Amino acid sequence: MFEGFQLDRIGGLRVRHGGSGPPVVLLHGHPRTHTTWWQVAPELAREFTVVCPDLRGYGESHKPLSDATHTPYSKRSMARDITSLMSELGHERFAIVGHDRGSYVAYRTALDWPERITKLVVIDGVPVVEALERCDAKFAADWWHWWFFGQLAKPAERVICADPETWYNAWTSNGPDQLGPENHADFLAAIRNPATVHAMLEDYRAGLGVDRQADEDDRAAGRQLTCPTMMLWSTRDDIEDIYGDPLQVWRSWCPQIVGHGIDSTHHVAENAPAELVRSLQTFLQT
Repeated sequence: MFEGFQLDRIGGLRVRHGGSGPPVVLLHGHPRTHTTWWQVAPELAREFTVVCPDLRGYGESHKPLSDATHTPYSKRSMARDITSLMSELGHERFAIVGHDRGSYVAYRTALDWPERITKLVVIDGVPVVEALERCDAKFAADWWHWWFFGQLAKPAERVICADPETWYNAWTSNGPDQLGPENHADFLAAIRNPATVHAMLEDYRAGLGVDRQADEDDRAAGRQLTCPTMMLWSTRDDIEDIYGDPLQVWRSWCPQIVGHGIDSTHHVAENAPAELVRSLQTFLQT
C-alpha cells in the first residue's frame, strides 16, 4: 500500500504523505483509518501532494482524555489537528476532502480557517445540525447507531468491545475482499483496541452536542463556506433516501456547491475508487 509515500507521526497523528503538486488532505470516516484511501491516494499523488492522517482517536493517532462535554473529540479540535499537521508539513493552504465523519472535520476546517482552505469536498455527509434537525422515525431507525454510540448510562463500548469483529462485520461489509488485505488488517487492529473504540464513540458524542452547537452558532452568525465546494454521495447508501437532494441541504451553507452521486455503497474509496479519483481530479484541477 501507498508505494512512494512516507509514514510519519506528527503532532500526535499517524500520517502517510507523498506525491507532488498542490496539497490535498484526505480524511477518513468511521470505523476506518487513513488506509481506506489506499487505492485513491496513489492515483491523486500523480498530480497532487497527498496527506492521509488517522483522525484524532482513530487508528494509531493520539487519544486524549475526554471530558463531560466531549470537547476533546469535537470536530473543531480535530480540525485544529489538521491545520497544525499541514503547517508542520509546510502547507499553509490546501484542499481538504472528508468522507463520513471526516466530512464533518473537513467542513469545520473550512469554516474555522477559511484562509487555509483552497477547495472542500464532502462525501456522504451534511452539516451535523442539518442532520439532527431532520431526524424523524426513518432517520432514527436507519441511523440508530448515533443514539447507541451516544449512550453514557449504558455505554456502547461494553457491547462493541465484547466482540468487535462480529459487531463491525454485521454492521457493514468489512472483509478483506472488500477492503484489501493490508487495509483490512489495519481496520482490525483499530477495532480490536478498546481505547480506539472509546475514542471513536467520543467522536459521535461530540457530534450530538458540542458539534451541533458550533453549527448552530455559525448559522446564527450567517457564516458560510467561501471556498469552492463539492459534495459527493454514494447512490447505494441512504443519503438520498434520508435527505432527498443532498445538495439542497448544503445550499444555505454554500450557495454555489456542486456535486453528484457515485454508484457505490457507503465506503466509496474502497468500493468505487476509480470513479472517486476521476471526480476528485476534475474538481481539484479546475
